[in-house]
Amino acid sequence: MKIPAIKILFNLLLLSTVASAQSQDTTKPKFRIVEQNAFGPGERLIFEISYGFVTAGTAIMEIAPNTVTINGRQAYQISVNVNSSESFDWVYKVRDSYLTLMDKEGLFPWKFEQHIREGNYKRDFEAIFDQENKLVRAYTGETEPKKFEGEFQVPEYVQDVLSAFYYSRTFDYSGMKEGDIIKLQNFSKDKTYPLDVKFLGRETVEVDAGEFKTIILEPLVLEGGLFKSEGNLIVWLTDDDRKIPVKVKTKVVVGAIDIELQQYSGLAGPLNARIK
Repeated sequence: MKIPAIKILFNLLLLSTVASAQSQDTTKPKFRIVEQNAFGPGERLIFEISYGFVTAGTAIMEIAPNTVTINGRQAYQISVNVNSSESFDWVYKVRDSYLTLMDKEGLFPWKFEQHIREGNYKRDFEAIFDQENKLVRAYTGETEPKKFEGEFQVPEYVQDVLSAFYYSRTFDYSGMKEGDIIKLQNFSKDKTYPLDVKFLGRETVEVDAGEFKTIILEPLVLEGGLFKSEGNLIVWLTDDDRKIPVKVKTKVVVGAIDIELQQYSGLAGPLNARIK
């Protein structure tokens, strides 16, 4: 039976299209897409840090007004800067800074920097994430060329400690019960650590920025935390779509540190959890 030429041409075109699509699928990495409205460019949160009755310093968490391009993709540039006050420097001087470049669509990191200056302790760390091949290249040192510490295999979408916090703001906590745990993974130094987030319940809290309905979380950080704690770390987030942190409490060697929200701006939407 003779096959019409038009049918042969159609079949060849179809096979060519399928082969092309399969070829693209094997060479082009596919990353997850996380839909979220918890945060966006321009968000800025200012906190007061207290040690007992003493104002010890300030912390600023902010997302740069514009995204940056890295590995051909758009990323949030998120930073945290923690500074002790001049009056507290003589007790314990702190100048800490953290930076993550977090993929805008997938909410995973491409780069993480940590610069720690706490008393006599000093550390500079940088991690470059190869999300396609599930690798991290780690570096230490303050000036170029930085010391290459090694290349490490990591799980898919592994987080750094800062991107993990922002990612946790996108979760739906509405149906959670006290004691429920969300499991994440955090790369720090030279290995991947489990980073569990325990849901502790709900509470209304009042800080300088206002009074808010909140959810209470306990990040079970084993390594790479934003503060050198000696005990549990408790975080209060607004109980709404924004989930901004309004209060943090952590134990240190002697006593405890309280961190409370003073000012906020550039939010992705209204704070419906605010009571007054």
